[in-house]
Amino acid sequence: MVDSQYYLPNDIGISALDCGEAFRLLSPREQKYSHYLSRAAWYGGLAVLLQTSPESANIFVLLQKIFRKQPAAELEPVAMAAGLTSEEYQAFLVYAAGLYANMGNYKSFGDTKFIPNLPKDQLKALVFASQAFKDQPSEMEALWDSCSAALFSLEDQQKQLGLGDKGITTYFSGNCGLEDAELAQKFLDSQNLSAYNTRLFKTESGGKMSYEVRLASAVQSDCAADGERETRCGSFTFEDKEFTVKRGDYAQLMEKVSHYLQKAQAHAANENQKRMLEEYRRSFTFGSIDAHKEGSRFWIKDKGPIVESYIGFIESYRDPFGSRGEFEGFVAVVNKAMSERFAKLVSSAEVLLPELPWPRDFEKDTFLKPDFTSLDVLTFAGSGIPAGINIPNYDDIRQSEGFKNVSLGNVLAVAYATQKEKLTFLEEEDKDAYIKWKGPSFEVQVGLHELLGHGSGKLFVQDDQGKFNFDHNTLINPETGEKVTSWYRGSETWDSRFSTIASSYEECRAECVGLYLCLNKHVLSIFGHEDQDAEDVVYINWLNMVRAGLLALEFFTSESSSWRQAHMQARFVILRVLLEAGEGLVRLEEVTGADGKPDARITLDRTKIHTVGKAAIQRFLCKLQVLKATADVAGGRALYDGYSAVADSGPHNFLRLRDTVLLRKEARKMFVQANTRVRGEGVELVEYEGSAAGLIRSFTERFQDDAEQLEADLLELSKRDSPCWCH
Repeated sequence: MVDSQYYLPNDIGISALDCGEAFRLLSPREQKYSHYLSRAAWYGGLAVLLQTSPESANIFVLLQKIFRKQPAAELEPVAMAAGLTSEEYQAFLVYAAGLYANMGNYKSFGDTKFIPNLPKDQLKALVFASQAFKDQPSEMEALWDSCSAALFSLEDQQKQLGLGDKGITTYFSGNCGLEDAELAQKFLDSQNLSAYNTRLFKTESGGKMSYEVRLASAVQSDCAADGERETRCGSFTFEDKEFTVKRGDYAQLMEKVSHYLQKAQAHAANENQKRMLEEYRRSFTFGSIDAHKEGSRFWIKDKGPIVESYIGFIESYRDPFGSRGEFEGFVAVVNKAMSERFAKLVSSAEVLLPELPWPRDFEKDTFLKPDFTSLDVLTFAGSGIPAGINIPNYDDIRQSEGFKNVSLGNVLAVAYATQKEKLTFLEEEDKDAYIKWKGPSFEVQVGLHELLGHGSGKLFVQDDQGKFNFDHNTLINPETGEKVTSWYRGSETWDSRFSTIASSYEECRAECVGLYLCLNKHVLSIFGHEDQDAEDVVYINWLNMVRAGLLALEFFTSESSSWRQAHMQARFVILRVLLEAGEGLVRLEEVTGADGKPDARITLDRTKIHTVGKAAIQRFLCKLQVLKATADVAGGRALYDGYSAVADSGPHNFLRLRDTVLLRKEARKMFVQANTRVRGEGVELVEYEGSAAGLIRSFTERFQDDAEQLEADLLELSKRDSPCWCH
């Protein structure tokens, strides 16, 4: 019997993302613009298959071939005739939907592998009975053989993403370990090259080690190409090792992205959008992060567009080393009513920032007012859909030129709808209030987290010319009472210095800002909450955070003592801080459930949030910011790893609680997204039902224009790298 954590349940929640009204309100030009941007995002998003596991692309192609010939309803009688039960057929549909929704066979939230919840020989019987197999038996058999073992394998190393013997990754060749990742980071820093759009492949020959850094680009030659100022490719010796910088990773996909961005340019609303797309095109054509940064600068200047988008190698959560970006692209339409509330929050930012618990010198010199809008997602391609985003992730741009915040309204509406009977670990009397205020409180938390969390705090830097962005002779570290003795130098960034903990630590800082500032009455009134309602929003926001800290244990791997999800690790850390505050603020106890199995209860004393709770978050938040600002990696690691530890000793047995959380966990929802099609002069929105079959159909119809060629390209890209994954 396979541990249920490694398959998706047949009754998993699948919801359609509703954007029909938002799309219909767009002008024909805006609809065309969103259509072509969506096409670029969807093709680029396929790179995530190649960024996730060696087998993901082949499984994707296998599923596409089967369902293109026979949609789910037509395939069902074939499955029954092949001997599958209706539960087994549903399990296959859920698996296929899961692979599409996560863009690979590892969960985008938690990084664990999932396998089909039916016997391998049953799935094989279905594949071999399909119309696709009958039409192309030798090709389909070869495709099945190429991925069927990995599709079901749950060897220890394959259970989760990770580096070396800790797990599976395709950001590094199989023979790479942490020391290779560290050496490559030093090399990239020495060349002033970003890791965001790279992968690392190591070869050993005659006892000599050499490394290939491969850039994602449509252009495959390494010499300067037409329209390129200079090439970053070449061979280098670094610390007695050979490094070669090459390009052409995901080349066919990057070519598609560039093609559709060019088409979108013709429908851009203004000069900033045109220049932004031009730079993105250069980035994906030549593999240049500098061009992507330039595009991001124009993107920041494009204030308050009706159609908002971003595309590229963005979030580094799933690189085990924490510096390579996963491809994502989104296109969304502004939700005006909700955006007005966020705009008020932005205009209050300069009043709220001084409320944060660190000295003025630790705050940015000037707060660059960002765009903050609520968007309804039309397209979000990649491995999963977040609730809010604060981008770009380039520290140098964020510190000096600004950023944008978006809250994804139609995602929030669906993702956080909760049924009372599925609410675990809370007291009965908290459940009704939780259901009533979870949505409104989360909107406040997302707003504060993105805008004043990620948007606050200075990094102390000494640039390549030796110039400081702070007074290093007089600035006092509030934690030590001594002068500041450390800072970032040259091209060092937050991600490159704090590497493996950077993502989670920063999420924790932003979550703490949300908890701290939601206590402010002015903030609550911006969101329309006054008096008792305001107090209820605060209570449920804090209660949701401590409950999330307990739920987070699902995302901890006890065998390797490692966390698999940045946000959840952050919430566990906050739970630990608030438990440590004592005085009965938070109580966590193990109990026996009504079903006779282990359960847990978490409670929060609402009368102590403004006193005990606020003081604890204040102290912790100040520490987080000071260690981050001063590039104190050793201090930051000691603090963060200490609170992240999951042990069976101390006042709470978190390892035993983890078993309870796994016993009672609920699978994360999946989203079905619409497609757009050009019809004559207009654009048609094609929507699908919120089911596994609907999700599958949305993907088979998404790439129907060039399906055969695209599938051949994916198989070729996958095959090219297959020798690199051996350990």
